[in-house]
Amino acid sequence: MVARIIDGKEISKRIRGEISEEVEAIVKSGKPRPGLAVVLVGENPASQVYVRMKKKACEEVGIKSFGYELPETTSQEELEALVNELNNNPEINGILVQLPLPKGLDEERVLKTISVEKDVDGFHPLNIGRLAQKGRDPLFVSATPAGVLHLLKENLDTLEGKNAVVLGRSNIVGMPVALLLVKENATVTICHSRTKDLPDIIRKADVLVAAVGRTEMVKGDWVKQGAVVIDVGTNRVDDPTKKRGYRLAGDVDFEEVKMVASAITPVPGGVGPMTITMLLKNSLIAAKMANR
Repeated sequence: MVARIIDGKEISKRIRGEISEEVEAIVKSGKPRPGLAVVLVGENPASQVYVRMKKKACEEVGIKSFGYELPETTSQEELEALVNELNNNPEINGILVQLPLPKGLDEERVLKTISVEKDVDGFHPLNIGRLAQKGRDPLFVSATPAGVLHLLKENLDTLEGKNAVVLGRSNIVGMPVALLLVKENATVTICHSRTKDLPDIIRKADVLVAAVGRTEMVKGDWVKQGAVVIDVGTNRVDDPTKKRGYRLAGDVDFEEVKMVASAITPVPGGVGPMTITMLLKNSLIAAKMANR
């Protein structure tokens, strides 16, 4: 058996088309065009790339993009003052402060400053807290975990009763994904660097989400026959045959695992395209809430 490839690019394209239609319907109804503000502090090259990608994606679906680029010397007070200004700007429905911030800035304080109704990145403590509570839902789920859940739902009739293993426990991906799977009534095991007998635990998984940041760590003989595998990892591997001198690889050994799994995401082209798309979807949700 060779796994079905879960095409994140195609699914993302479809969702963006739906978002674009909804945005234009909002504008035609006489309501303001949805707006997303992205704040970048410093000159981190990777962050600059992400910000450009987000701006381009906003343009594609008709969301108004507001960009704020601040020097690395920006103080905590100056950054929080800008966030408060954006909180009070009715043109802006969503606020995203690009992480990581330069050293010396308190990310937690900044995230708390963002209005929970504009927290389209889903990192506000109230949104995370609601995600962790039974019977409560956050206003927004952070984009990558939301994208992972969407891909799983596209490929499984139900997650209820499934044995799910999440490899990695980061605040950005691993923990939110685990909480989302619990809300779907899956039985969830979170694995990490201190987990004993890791391959044995993964072999019991009907669903595996790998988000640990270790290149091709998960091998074919670790995976249960017929499992659905979502690979969140994006690792650079030196490759002189490539123009950039490297290729991207996931946390899963794709060539081995695709011979065992029933469905698997590739890297690149799996979870990656879904991340910005779910951010756009959150921005649309924020605009709808503001227009009530």
